[in-house]
Amino acid sequence: MGAKAGLALAVLGVSVLAGCAGSGESGGMGLGEMLLTGGATQAPVQARPMDDVYCPPVNIAEGGSAIQAYSAGRAGESSALRSQVSISNLARECLGQPDGSTLVKVGVEARALLGVGGAAGRYNVPVQIVVKDGSTVIASRSRGAVAAIPAGGTQASVTVVEDNIVVPAARANTFEIEVALGGRGRRG
Repeated sequence: MGAKAGLALAVLGVSVLAGCAGSGESGGMGLGEMLLTGGATQAPVQARPMDDVYCPPVNIAEGGSAIQAYSAGRAGESSALRSQVSISNLARECLGQPDGSTLVKVGVEARALLGVGGAAGRYNVPVQIVVKDGSTVIASRSRGAVAAIPAGGTQASVTVVEDNIVVPAARANTFEIEVALGGRGRRG
């Protein structure tokens, strides 16, 4: 076989392998791909979640910023205040998903304080988290925590974190986040 015939055969062989490099019609591996990778299958490329998405600030629902407990029959009197639980810090994270939806995580820090008539102990901190778009509620979650004020102490803090709240793609640029203590805030 001459040099020209050998070169033609080599070009023909490469052409045939190049034609086989794509995936098979049944979704399997082509011959060229098999030769190039040694038969190892490669994982499909996954779309990365997006960090730069709409993420509104967390609002406190009207009437939902604090819970106060007074001595019997003396509501509103500062000298009768036994305890107060109030929201002290809020945080949120939003992560865009490949399908256009947004995954939301909300954090609420609350502080329990003793009043004049208060005593050390455990104080319930009920937290309501609502994600909505106008009057349409997308998610409503209620979580409870306990603030333990030790003997000799006057305050304690607790943190509630609620994650995996999914906002559908159709509402991913217009939703609101609202929190309240005790579920007292207006809803919807």
